[in-house]
Amino acid sequence: MERQEIMNLQKYHSIVAFFVASVVMSLLVPFVSAQEKASKPTGQRETELELYASLDQAVGNIAFMSNGQLVFSHHPFFKPDVRVATYDAATGAVTPFPNQQWNTPRSENDWYLDDVLGIRNDGDGVVWILDMGTRNDITPKLVGWDTQKNELHRLHYIPSPASRETSQLNDFVVDTKRQLAVIADEGIGRGGDGSKAALVVVDLKTGKTRRLLEGRAMTKADTSSPILIDGKPMSVSRDGKQSPIYVGCDGITLDAASEWLYFCPLCGTQMYRVRMDAVANESLSEDELAKAVETYSDKVNNGGLSIDTAGNLYSTNVESRSIGFVSGDKRKYSPLAFDDRMLWPDGISFNKDGYMYVSAAQVHLGAPFNGGIDQTSKPFYIFRFKPQAPGIIGR
Repeated sequence: MERQEIMNLQKYHSIVAFFVASVVMSLLVPFVSAQEKASKPTGQRETELELYASLDQAVGNIAFMSNGQLVFSHHPFFKPDVRVATYDAATGAVTPFPNQQWNTPRSENDWYLDDVLGIRNDGDGVVWILDMGTRNDITPKLVGWDTQKNELHRLHYIPSPASRETSQLNDFVVDTKRQLAVIADEGIGRGGDGSKAALVVVDLKTGKTRRLLEGRAMTKADTSSPILIDGKPMSVSRDGKQSPIYVGCDGITLDAASEWLYFCPLCGTQMYRVRMDAVANESLSEDELAKAVETYSDKVNNGGLSIDTAGNLYSTNVESRSIGFVSGDKRKYSPLAFDDRMLWPDGISFNKDGYMYVSAAQVHLGAPFNGGIDQTSKPFYIFRFKPQAPGIIGR
């Protein structure tokens, strides 16, 4: 073949190759663009996380006094001396709440805080503290402290059968309209495996307690949804071997009208809701109440739960150092905010300054989940962000 013919043939092949590549790219670019668009939900504004506080001990859940001062539980997994404390943003001071006496165990009575994670405030200046009682094996109780009068407002015990040997009474919500507290029991206390998780109702007028929906699909841990940290199941040592931990009913919140109660197991892919009228109706059987529960949306494995006035649900996503939300209009889950330092985001709560506050507790780095070796490191953080619509005090 002549040299000129060879050159012409090479030129022809180059043109064909360029044409084919152009066609492929024209088909591929819309696909890539669609994928990128799918990862950034339309209508979602960018949400910025602000580092609010750096502390020496892990923070569990967060509430606020009537003047807006932050009150929090030191996470009980780390056996803190001070169970509940206030944080002064101006000085960084951490002070026992409501005082040192309530944070000091004693043998003569159980009027002290023993093992606290759940803490909420209502709109009347009362900070409600949920004492699981598992550290010194005392009866669980709900303590209401009036921050305006600086005195005990209410104390309600939560005995058996409302609480069980395997109870871990975690988060809760206060319905001031009906004077009820509804508690999420994870079902992982004292070796529990999350299969007997439930809702627990406390009548704030009479102190009467009820246990609801124990071991139902909407409360118990979903064993097909293990907690994955960096791709590995979170586990604890049982009978000399590591076993995945499955956590039942955890996140819980109530909408602005106190109409719908939202709740979910930590380990699970579904968010549920039920009308508060049904929860308050003591004449309903367990089966009737279960039928009243709706599957609301998809979700990821989450800890805390909160809601805003537009019905958007905010969840702290323990596996991915992030916060997500389920939109109130479309019931669709989307990621919202991420920070690499937000290790095990836990409690989430709205303050009157317009921010939602989120703790990062490093729970997965604790000794029980790492062969007895504590891998946590100071500082422990509290973040905050502006929700997509105004939040609700106490939710």
